[in-house]
Amino acid sequence: MTRKNVIVVIGAGSIGQAIARRVSAGKHVLLADLRRENADAAALVLSNAGFDVSTASVDVSSRESVQALVETAMAIGDVVGLIHAAGVSPSQASPATILKVDLFGAALALEMFGNVIARGGSAVVIASQSGHRLGALTPEQNMALATTPADDLLALPMLQPDRIRDSLHAYQLSKRGNSLRVMAEAARWGKRGARVNTISPGIVITPLAKDELTGPRGEGYRRMIELSPVGRAATPDEVGAVGALLMGPDGAFITGSDFLMDGGVTASYWFGDLAPK
Repeated sequence: MTRKNVIVVIGAGSIGQAIARRVSAGKHVLLADLRRENADAAALVLSNAGFDVSTASVDVSSRESVQALVETAMAIGDVVGLIHAAGVSPSQASPATILKVDLFGAALALEMFGNVIARGGSAVVIASQSGHRLGALTPEQNMALATTPADDLLALPMLQPDRIRDSLHAYQLSKRGNSLRVMAEAARWGKRGARVNTISPGIVITPLAKDELTGPRGEGYRRMIELSPVGRAATPDEVGAVGALLMGPDGAFITGSDFLMDGGVTASYWFGDLAPK
């Protein structure tokens, strides 16, 4: 059986699909999601568009589950790309679940796929604008989020329940942690001739975003959109375009970087109409 070049997509939602469509022509797409039916539905769309696709289920908070996904991918061929788009939002989960999925899950995927990524390979992790609105952390906290072994990450004092105020705080810490982790992992991935970056989108119209816009923080998010310099939310395809740059040959000099694309929301939060009064 001919071995293939494999793009692994963790999180079969709109953003993961949008990036995959731009970087996976001529490659095999392995779509993985906590719910196999979500991966199968996304695979049908991609398959009908001419892509070579298979599916798997994965729980990113389980080392055994992520290891099984690595083995599935390696059985198909060489892993040349990873798109990590799995996560839960502040309106969907408790602080503990957010930290386990969004922070630990990303660290686990970066560790394990970083052990097998092919030379010339690349990865994108979807972080969030929220990580940019968290206040400054100490150098020691930055180092801990970036370099603590994945299995010890959730035991950090700064991540204990008495230090986490609410789900939004957990989410902001997780997404800040994603970008810091990617910076550290970029040094390790570089030894294999591979690259890794984060994208920090603002509000992108996806089912998850719709949960947020209609949830308890919906009014704040709608105001965020209205008062941002661009004045609208993003589409998954716009994130896909940035993902294609970072994973493709035009991004060959970019690694360990975080790309904030939020329509200027963060700029407005710090210096404009969204600044706290």
